[in-house]
Amino acid sequence: MSKAILPTSNIELNVQLASKEDAIRYTGNILVNNGYVEASYIDKMLEREEMTSTFIGNSVAIPHGTDEAKAAVLHTGLAIVTVPDGVDFNGNTVRVLIGIAGKGDEHLEILSNIAIVCSEESNIETIVNSTSKEDVIALFSEVTE
Repeated sequence: MSKAILPTSNIELNVQLASKEDAIRYTGNILVNNGYVEASYIDKMLEREEMTSTFIGNSVAIPHGTDEAKAAVLHTGLAIVTVPDGVDFNGNTVRVLIGIAGKGDEHLEILSNIAIVCSEESNIETIVNSTSKEDVIALFSEVTE
């Protein structure tokens, strides 16, 4: 049985995070705790961030593992964390974190769909100000189906 890519258990709203590393670990732990990745995936997410920033603009970062992390991915999934006060990513303020783990190449299509949703500033405001995990899921429904 395949897992849902974005269940409500993979969304955390109104979180306060002190640093980029805390933000990546927090997002990665959602994927670990809900059975999408092995714990070693988080170190690969941090390694990826050292290689190149996962900040994509519009207050969004998409932390994900390196290519070597694929073995630690159990199921394709997303974790979404909103940080209304923002967290610093190398001088950029991130208010939406979208952790991604993909089996094989499944993440590539998901990434392009996330980019479409996140290119609209109004969508980012909707996500950041959301009080309902279901509302966030609805916004990303086209991404995860």
